[in-house]
Amino acid sequence: PVLRLLEAQLQEQRREHEEEIEGLKKQVDAMQEEVRKQQQAFLQTLQLSPEAQVEFGLQQEITRLTNENLDLKELLEKLEKNEKKLKKQLKIYMKKVQDFEASQTMVPTERRPHEHNMQVAVQRKEKDFQGMLEYYKEDEPLLIRNLIT
Repeated sequence: PVLRLLEAQLQEQRREHEEEIEGLKKQVDAMQEEVRKQQQAFLQTLQLSPEAQVEFGLQQEITRLTNENLDLKELLEKLEKNEKKLKKQLKIYMKKVQDFEASQTMVPTERRPHEHNMQVAVQRKEKDFQGMLEYYKEDEPLLIRNLIT
């Protein structure tokens, strides 16, 4: 039984390794094709006159900047959409806080002292943070929710 288990694990690792090798081979092939295309474009550029080389270089840079601008525009749209969603959530939370505060003022005054006795005092150690904090992308919604509340 133990030998079969170890043999099964070894076969599973071998299969995963072969899949990984196959994926890496595909990446290498794609990169080699890209290098070949770039070499071909470079050789064609060398055959051009100096003016044509400058123009080709400018066209390449314009294309790169256009693609970069499109990526940035897409990111901006995504961030604006997220901002709208967060503003809506903030309004909802603010309404809940106001409703909660309103309900607290409606509680009879003789019940309030007991509620204050039930609250737990939390002491926090003060720290001086400087700079930016690092976090995982999947923790972003939780961080935002905690910042809002």
